[in-house]
Amino acid sequence: MFQLRWIVTKQQDGMAVREFLKEKHISKTALTDIKFKGGNIEVNGQRVTVRYVLKEGDEVCVSFPHEKRSADMLPEPIPLSIVYEDDDVVVINKPPGMSTIPSREHPRGTLANALLFHYEQQNLQTTVHVVTRLDRDTSGLVLVAKHRHVHHILSEQQKQGRVKRRYEAICHGYVTPSVGTIDAPIGRKSDSIIEREVRADGQRAVTHYEVLQYKNDMTHVSIQLETGRTHQIRVHFSYIGHPLVGDDLYGGLRKRMQRQALHSCELTFVHPFLEKTMTFHAPLPDDMASLL
Repeated sequence: MFQLRWIVTKQQDGMAVREFLKEKHISKTALTDIKFKGGNIEVNGQRVTVRYVLKEGDEVCVSFPHEKRSADMLPEPIPLSIVYEDDDVVVINKPPGMSTIPSREHPRGTLANALLFHYEQQNLQTTVHVVTRLDRDTSGLVLVAKHRHVHHILSEQQKQGRVKRRYEAICHGYVTPSVGTIDAPIGRKSDSIIEREVRADGQRAVTHYEVLQYKNDMTHVSIQLETGRTHQIRVHFSYIGHPLVGDDLYGGLRKRMQRQALHSCELTFVHPFLEKTMTFHAPLPDDMASLL
């Protein structure tokens, strides 16, 4: 059972447990689960309600209920390239061709299936909480929370723009200017459930880029996202006339590469409990490196 412990400070003396836990980013949904699904809240080893008034020096312990997995999400012994792992988070370098979570088209062989098997080896009773999801054919760094409370904190960081991702891509043609920003709203294409497009009624989407090199009628770019819309990079570069190599959904050609040439190369976030900024890197995969 996942537990968190704190010592009440002088500034928190007289605070009700409910307010104390709100300060510790415990969501209302989590409190409901704790109350009705097998968790508990203790102060100095004694079970209490959220109305209990705390005193300086009290030890507060929150035990979260066990998490239930979806019945159709099965563990599979698939090798994982783990860049970093501790009790709270895991950072994976996902290969191209692997879906992040199961879908009707790809119910097996996903990153989630592999993680469930990995968790079983650790006797960890949890399910998969992906914070930074990647398309099936996009390679690179994925941040995963090991518990729903950690996922809640990291999701709040994402909304505040504190989870940062940098990508590298290879586009058709020579992108100009060499440093720029694409600010164009993205929405679902009206005749497709998958495809997105730039459209006036879409959600605001901002992509910053810098050219790394020009080569063989292609441009190698470094990309920083300000927003995180579905297919944002792919749609934006297609919109400016430079679709990603291999991205036939958005106008790219597959002669040189059989997937979109897109890689999540850098990931930065603030660790929920260590409270320090952590940055990880993943080099270009072989198919993109050989293309250059």
